[in-house]
Amino acid sequence: MTEPIISFKNFSFQYESQSEKTLDQINLNIFPGEKVMIAGASGSGKSTLGRCINGLIPQAYPGEMSGECLINGKPLNNSSIFDLSFDVGTVLQDPDSQFVGLTVAEDIAFSLENDQLPQVKMHEVTKKWSKKLDLTDLAQHSPQELSGGQKQRVAMAGVLIDESKILLFDEPLASLDPASGAASVKLIDQLAQKQSLTVIIIEHRIEEVLKGGIDRLVIMRNGKIVANDSPQKILKQSLLEKLGLREPLYLSALKRAGINLVECQNIDQVSRITEPQINQKLFEWNEHAKLSKKVKKGSTLLAINALSFGYTKEHPIIKDLSLEIKKGEMISLVGRNGAGKSTLSNLITGFLSPVSGSIKFKGQDLLNMSVKERAQYIGYILQDPNQMISKTMIYDEVASGLLLRGFLEDEIKQRVENILRICGLYEMRHWPISALSFGQKKRVTIASMLVLKPEMLILDEPTAGQDLKHYTEIMTFLEKLQQKNNLTIILITHDMHLMLEYTQRTIVLDHGKVLLDAEPAKVLTNDEIIKRAYLARTSLFDLAERYQLPSATDFVAKFIQAEREDRA
Repeated sequence: MTEPIISFKNFSFQYESQSEKTLDQINLNIFPGEKVMIAGASGSGKSTLGRCINGLIPQAYPGEMSGECLINGKPLNNSSIFDLSFDVGTVLQDPDSQFVGLTVAEDIAFSLENDQLPQVKMHEVTKKWSKKLDLTDLAQHSPQELSGGQKQRVAMAGVLIDESKILLFDEPLASLDPASGAASVKLIDQLAQKQSLTVIIIEHRIEEVLKGGIDRLVIMRNGKIVANDSPQKILKQSLLEKLGLREPLYLSALKRAGINLVECQNIDQVSRITEPQINQKLFEWNEHAKLSKKVKKGSTLLAINALSFGYTKEHPIIKDLSLEIKKGEMISLVGRNGAGKSTLSNLITGFLSPVSGSIKFKGQDLLNMSVKERAQYIGYILQDPNQMISKTMIYDEVASGLLLRGFLEDEIKQRVENILRICGLYEMRHWPISALSFGQKKRVTIASMLVLKPEMLILDEPTAGQDLKHYTEIMTFLEKLQQKNNLTIILITHDMHLMLEYTQRTIVLDHGKVLLDAEPAKVLTNDEIIKRAYLARTSLFDLAERYQLPSATDFVAKFIQAEREDRA
């Protein structure tokens, strides 16, 4: 019988700084060549389990262990990070934090240099892995110049070059556009098969990972494993929904149409799922559901006309861009990595100055205002929370803007505590920010901006790295805030679920221009736009097309409308 390559037996772990166990009586075997996904809400223990697998626990994160953990036969409590690095390669959520070389080639070869491999051999091996991951043409580029998907391939090459047999991915899709995310899932699957790798993927975006095929889905909750089975069995039982995780959209649509998932076969792939009544029930539901009339738009809040910007004249990033944002809208701004989304936001908020064009807010010329003056009207929340945080403690960070504006202590306390509850941070309000995960830090920055009650909010990837519970809490709060105060919100996002579920209008950018400005359902059912903007077709569209519904676009719109009505 094959021995497991990773084995946990009655394993528990408690961080030195925590009063309770983060992992509690874990029993898990992963066998050579398996592809396993570990999912769970924030704080469930999945990242801690990953740190045990790659040896960061107990070396970098000390604490108390009990039970047994073997990684490729090596006991965790007697192995250093260096020892386990030969067995386990880790690709982090943020590839930038892994880069050490000035060029792609240098970064890939870094571990070989540490091993003092002869230079001729080092060049040979680096070229081999550059070719395998389609990085040959980028070898002399700086890693920081690359797109999100390219950065991730560089990080993967730097790990795979050691010929580790276990590959651990920590939220590999969090910062990628949909097309790059799909390409990464496909690449991971190809590498797993060709290199006979054991692959562990820690990720919130379950539907996207399922498209690449996995052998097992492990779900964690409160430090325990609550499900460990094939995706088929877990999906049929609707366990994801019961455990507060996001299930694939096509399954939600089938349940809404009255399909019993237990009766379905090949349930983990929308292209292969079967059940005798799917066709009939989808047609009946689609016929019964009616699209409501469009809501009348408000007055113009932000007007951009013929805007252009580039760090050099030869390489413009924003090109003669014009658009209007209406008061009270919730808009998704989408496009591939490098399309100009964040640059446009920096131009609106004043961190960058355009070469030409105008930006007006309620008729006032923003270009004549400083960053501080614009901040009276527009709140901007960056993608990387570490770039915004200035305080040590969570409460102090969220309160800092109010304190600087001279609010009284009682009002500061009331507003801060209310926002912390909404963002799922109240219980941690006295924690140091350094103890938080990336996703938790993100919630802190969102809270610190929402507490100021601006007229317009621009949020760069507001839900990246969030579990469904906190994603829903944040988005429900933003939705209520928008409706109650007629707030205008722009969401820069790679999350197609968010775009469909919460925004009524989508602006697609490509090479610094508006490629399409339309309803989300129309964007995600347009194959040409999807391809050019590096988006991904929703599984709702695939379901409608497969069963030949009269209009896939209308079906998607009807489902999203029904979901919104349920929330309301």
